[in-house]
Amino acid sequence: MIKRLPEIKHVLLLSVDELHDSDLTTYATANANSAMAKLVGHGIHYSKASSAKPSDSFPGLLAIITGCNPKSTGVYYDDSYDRALSAPGSDCSVKGTEVVYDESIDLNPDASDGGGGMDEAKLPRDGANGCKPVYPHSFLRVNTIFEVAKAAGLRTAWSDKHTAYELVNGPSGKGVDDLFVPEINYSDDVTAKAANTAIYDETKVAAILNEIDGKTHDGKDGVGVPAIFGMNFQAVSVGEKTTGYIDDKGTPSPDLAEALKHTDESIGKMLAAIEAKGLDKETLVVLSAKHAQAPMNPALHKIVDKKMIPGLVNAVQKDLASQITQDSISLVWLAEQTKTADVIKALDAKKAEAGIAEIYDAAKVMAMFGDASKDSRIPDIVILPLDGVMYAKPTATKIAEHGGFSEQDTHVPIIISNPALSTSVVSDPVTTMQIAPTVLVALGLDPRALQAVKMEGTLVLPTTGLSQ
Repeated sequence: MIKRLPEIKHVLLLSVDELHDSDLTTYATANANSAMAKLVGHGIHYSKASSAKPSDSFPGLLAIITGCNPKSTGVYYDDSYDRALSAPGSDCSVKGTEVVYDESIDLNPDASDGGGGMDEAKLPRDGANGCKPVYPHSFLRVNTIFEVAKAAGLRTAWSDKHTAYELVNGPSGKGVDDLFVPEINYSDDVTAKAANTAIYDETKVAAILNEIDGKTHDGKDGVGVPAIFGMNFQAVSVGEKTTGYIDDKGTPSPDLAEALKHTDESIGKMLAAIEAKGLDKETLVVLSAKHAQAPMNPALHKIVDKKMIPGLVNAVQKDLASQITQDSISLVWLAEQTKTADVIKALDAKKAEAGIAEIYDAAKVMAMFGDASKDSRIPDIVILPLDGVMYAKPTATKIAEHGGFSEQDTHVPIIISNPALSTSVVSDPVTTMQIAPTVLVALGLDPRALQAVKMEGTLVLPTTGLSQ
């Protein structure tokens, strides 16, 4: 057992989206004076950590802040399906609709602030609740660490990439005091190359620096340093998608290497600000990632036309596919669930052509998520592609994607760092779900206040010196 942490008053939670554990290890080893090396040098490194499955941004972040997977959150992707809700703008007389929570629901997707919020006309509707629009926070079925902290009278803050990330407020809609969600996709230029995305990331870094200084994200005085606050970085993600790695050893391309450097320097600014304010001993820094991304080996990259699987499903019966969400995974919701076995048979016959490695039938889906015939959100079929395969337009230029269950999609770092900690590497398998109860226990709060901890028995990360 390591030395017990001192009294922690603040937790800085950082997600470097698409960061593999190997990326962090390689970078920190090669750059001894880097911020990542500093975190590792005074922290616990969980070298076999896994993200949520599916490894999309919504379930990935929710694992970190709720302590559970989609089985309990009810959130499988930022583009999913719900058999109980109704289409945006409808009168709720017809049940079953695609549920989209990305930049497309902004009041103005072409504005850097998303137009100031979400357009209710673009949100799904709930016939069981007066046909009212369903905001992301209401779609979530369990509470968050932000809500638990708020209930204890503590201040909270978070910054992310779309207005839809008001999701982090939790079902109460009030979990985060200071939410900053500048739209990343307001211009194609932002994600055209990693250097542009790094500039976008800087807007959120500035917000964190203001919060470390006891201000709001936009620099207003007098609110105090949040108990839980943090942000996600996107430059590494874009670097992986645009130029990626140059070999099968995980050597980053120059653009990706620069994105890693910029992200590290940004984290360094935060650590310096925490030290300058004398907050380092009472601040726990948690570095992880919502998910990773595949493939790392450029030789494995292969695009399968995203029309192929829908075509195979609808060949079984016209309009049988209610919704098919695809990246480095394919989630299938059927209009008639009794046709599940027929669809699996049709998919299995074209396995090689469709780049399919494994098909989760009703039994496997149930074992992982529950009964799709009883839960309106669970997909009927989960399709896992071969390594390196992604489902996209044949003309797509991206060379990596996420969403799947593979090692490269899900093997992320977790670092828990504080000056009181010595370097420690834990090789036991852990998950990002364990971050949530760990954060609460570090702050002296009861992790059982999280509904997910009660439902799934999620444990605090091992060897922290913390107990629950």
